[in-house]
Amino acid sequence: MSGTLPRWLPLVCAVLVAASPLRAQSAPPEGGIFLLLPVGAKAVALGRAMTAQPGAESVFWNPAGLSELSEGRLLLYRGDYVAGSGTAASGLMSRAGIGAVGLTYQLLDVGEQDLTDEQGNVLGTITVRNHLGVASVATRVFDRLNIGFNFKVVQFRQSCRGQCLDAGVTATTYAVDAGIQFTRLAGLPLRVGAMVAHAGPRFQIRNEEQADPLPTRMRVSAAYEVLGQFVEVTELELHVTGEVEDRWHDPGSPALYLGTEFGAVVEQALLVARAGYVKGNGEQLDGAAVGVGLRYDRFDVGVAKSLAATITGETEPVHVTFGLVF
Repeated sequence: MSGTLPRWLPLVCAVLVAASPLRAQSAPPEGGIFLLLPVGAKAVALGRAMTAQPGAESVFWNPAGLSELSEGRLLLYRGDYVAGSGTAASGLMSRAGIGAVGLTYQLLDVGEQDLTDEQGNVLGTITVRNHLGVASVATRVFDRLNIGFNFKVVQFRQSCRGQCLDAGVTATTYAVDAGIQFTRLAGLPLRVGAMVAHAGPRFQIRNEEQADPLPTRMRVSAAYEVLGQFVEVTELELHVTGEVEDRWHDPGSPALYLGTEFGAVVEQALLVARAGYVKGNGEQLDGAAVGVGLRYDRFDVGVAKSLAATITGETEPVHVTFGLVF
């Protein structure tokens, strides 16, 4: 297999690009970087400023936000990245006065690469996929405090079909998220959130010497509802959110996320327009994002697009979230 290893380089590069589009050069390496990719139309449109936000997408950002769900949800997420396709599904159950629980699965399919010999003959096909399973629990205490936890199973899987000397590699680890949210601080329409994400043991793919720490992050965020201070119209809302994120293991290079969300109730339908901006630290692409959302009866649809240019000079395709209330 050593003679054909250089043929793997395009796929290896794709894995690195999908995991971290613009990894900081001076930062120490981390494993499971795909955990940092944005999931959900709302999150993409708000420029990742999600730690203080409530809602079903909180399962990927701050599980404390799940505690404000009043009904069960089924959600499907779809988003394409620089070198991979992401698909996820969530099932959430909620009971008033108790809280919410949920199960989520995410697949990041990096793609396939032909394995060839020195003469260019195709010997097999290499496939790389990342899997994530999440169990969530959240509840509200003291009327204004939301708390939530995620337990995650993270798996990297590289397989080979055909005339392969190596059947592939599978690496599995676990991680936890822990978050809180305070609502209506000082009687104002102000929400504050904080959390630690992706905390767990080192991610070992080949051997213990090559094991890297997970991309553990700490986040602090605040969201404010603006229109309620000036007009008494319950059908309209305007939320402004700001967030700071930094590494847990090697802090000192924070990323800044900003988001705005305007919602209007029109004939029993909720229409939402969103915009955001990411000022990254080399791990995210700097730039704006936009999106829209619609909730009608028991259906919820969100569409978003990041306007930041990738290393290929193109922007990412749209991200879509579809939800069903039950």
